[in-house]
Amino acid sequence: MQMTMRWYGSKFDTVTLKQIRQTCYVTGIITTLYDKLPGQVWTLSEIEAMKQEVEEAGLSLAGIESVNVSDAIKTASADRDKDIDAYIQTLENLGKAGVHMVCYNFMPVFDWTRTELARVRPDGSTVLAYTQTAVDNLEPAKMFDSIAGDMNGTVMPGWEPERMAKIKELFCLYKDIDEEKLFANLAYFLKAIMPVCDKYDINMAIHPDDPAWSVFGLPRIIINKQNILRMMNMVDNPHNGVTFCAGSYGTNPDNDLPDMIRSLKGRIHFAHVRNLKFNAGRNDFEEAAHLSCDGSFDVYEIVKALYDIGLTGPIRPDHGRMIWGEKAMPGYGLYDRALGAAYICGLWEAVDKNYRRS
Repeated sequence: MQMTMRWYGSKFDTVTLKQIRQTCYVTGIITTLYDKLPGQVWTLSEIEAMKQEVEEAGLSLAGIESVNVSDAIKTASADRDKDIDAYIQTLENLGKAGVHMVCYNFMPVFDWTRTELARVRPDGSTVLAYTQTAVDNLEPAKMFDSIAGDMNGTVMPGWEPERMAKIKELFCLYKDIDEEKLFANLAYFLKAIMPVCDKYDINMAIHPDDPAWSVFGLPRIIINKQNILRMMNMVDNPHNGVTFCAGSYGTNPDNDLPDMIRSLKGRIHFAHVRNLKFNAGRNDFEEAAHLSCDGSFDVYEIVKALYDIGLTGPIRPDHGRMIWGEKAMPGYGLYDRALGAAYICGLWEAVDKNYRRS
C-alpha cells in the first residue's frame, strides 16, 4: 500500500504540501482541481501543473478525488451524453499525465451528510457528527444553513454554496429517480468510460454513499456488499472498482467491514480508513480518533483485511478530529490525520511482521 493524504490544492487547503511531506509516513497525495465544475473538461496543462506542484514538494500524485459526476449523468437528463464526453476527455488527459486512479461518487444531491461539523467531545476536540433526529426535523433547503457556520471559512466538498443555492431544483431533478434508475444510469456511465480506462489503465474507484441509507427520501445505492457486487457484475471490468471507505460503509453496523473487504479482492483501488463512535442508537454517530478503542470499529481487523487481499494502491486516513487549536476544513486538518496515518502504518507493519514470523 501507499500511505497518502487528501489535499485540496494551495488555493483552498489550510494544510500545505510541505507540512504533509514532514509527516514521514505520507508519500503520496490524493488531490483534485477543486474549482472545476461537473461537466467541465480538465485540460492536460492543468493536470500537469497540479502534478508538478505535488512532485516538487517531494511527493507523488497517487490519484484524484474527485472528478465529479454531473447531475445530468446521474439522472439521465438532457446533457448526459455531453457531460460523459467531457468526462472521457478528462480521463484521457489524466491518462496522458500518468494518473491511474480516480475516486468518484454517484450520490444524489448531497455528496455526504452530517448534521454537525464541530461536535465537542469530552476531551475538547471537535468532530463531524450525524443525528437522524436532526435530519428529520430539517427541510432539505435548510441543510446547508445548519452547518455553514462550522466550516471555518472553507468550502466543503459537496456543499459548495452555488450548488446549495439550487437545492430545490436538484430535488426536482431527482424526483422520479429511484434505486433501479440510479443503478441503470450508473451502468450507462461506466460502460461509456471503460474503453478510455482500459486504454490508459485508469482504475475507477466509486466512493460509497455516506451515510449508507436514504436521506430526505433520495435513493442511495453504494451502501452494502450486495449492491457493490451488483455494480461490479453489471460492468465486469477490473477497472470498475471501489474506494473502500470504512467510515461510510460502517455507518450501517450491519456491514461486516473485514468481510466486505475480502469479498472485493482485486477491485479495491483505494482505501479510506477511519473510525466512528455510535451513541444513542444506530443513526446517531460521530467521528472518532483512528484508534480502535476510541470508536466502534476494530481498525486492526480492517487493516489486516486490506493486507490480506494484497492492497497495493493508495490508502489514506480519513476525517480527523480537530485538535490542538487547529482551524481547518472540518475533518481535514493536519494534526489528527497525521496521527491517523502513523497509526495505520503501525498496524500495517504489525500485520506484516506477524505474517513473516508465522
